[in-house]
Amino acid sequence: MSILVVGSVAFDTLETPSGKANKILGGAATYFSLAASYFTDVRVIGVVGEDFTAEHEAVLTKRGIDTRGIEHADGLSFHWTGSYSGSLNEAKTLGTDLNVFATFSPKIPDAYKDSEYLFLANIDPVLQAEVRKQMPEVKMVCGDTMNYWIADHNENLKKVLKELDVLLINDGEARMLAGEQNMVKAAEAVMAMGPKALVIKHGEYGASAFFCDRSFAGTDGIAKPFRAPALPLSEVVDPTGAGDSFAGGFYGYIASQPKLTPGVFRRALFYGSVMGSFAVEKFGTERMQELSREEIEKRFGLFMEISHLEHARA
Repeated sequence: MSILVVGSVAFDTLETPSGKANKILGGAATYFSLAASYFTDVRVIGVVGEDFTAEHEAVLTKRGIDTRGIEHADGLSFHWTGSYSGSLNEAKTLGTDLNVFATFSPKIPDAYKDSEYLFLANIDPVLQAEVRKQMPEVKMVCGDTMNYWIADHNENLKKVLKELDVLLINDGEARMLAGEQNMVKAAEAVMAMGPKALVIKHGEYGASAFFCDRSFAGTDGIAKPFRAPALPLSEVVDPTGAGDSFAGGFYGYIASQPKLTPGVFRRALFYGSVMGSFAVEKFGTERMQELSREEIEKRFGLFMEISHLEHARA
């Protein structure tokens, strides 16, 4: 099964307690694509500038990612500058240069229109809606957003929410979108806006999923919330791509399975946490480029062990 992801392919300049990195490959679509590529075929749509070289593109193509949907435009690529000088859970934005991304208008190649799964990464909800409209036959649609779109583009965002099967956001965004501080009430309010399921990311504390009676074919009633843990790490080098890598692992695993069931959805949360945990171990996409499926499955086993008491030895 193929996933089509639409989002940013960018460069990041950042500083963390582990050091500094200048203009390293980043962007939501980049991290998502690399993580998902370990599970299924991935096609990516984005826009880059003249500073995006064949070497940068090879990071994606070496993982078998289809990059024909990346538009090369005159100018410079999207460049974000940030710092994690305070908390590793939240970056301080020092600069955002949209460059060619400012006029990004997603163009879907004919070869991509048979994609079974669609992921709408964190971009303008107007663009998300346009892409969704062009892909009416997809099997499943998953989307992401952020506080800026929630606060200043709420009406456009709500139109997109009606078209989503799954929404992935962090806990602060969920509360902001719902206008509720209680997480359960916030989840219920968000799903009432359209998504059949909601995945809430808690950073270093894992992720929660909420389902409703529309989530899975053949199920009745409201499913219980489910929580996937995070793996305690001795060192976090760069948390920038953790959320997008989580999304890639989560959605990539779902796309790799013949049928979506509650069990598949729960395991997908674990695989999302696995990929997010790898992403933070090195700067940029470096760790995501060098993984093996054996490493992924080994870490998946660790997640299973820390989440089930019966696996603990006396």
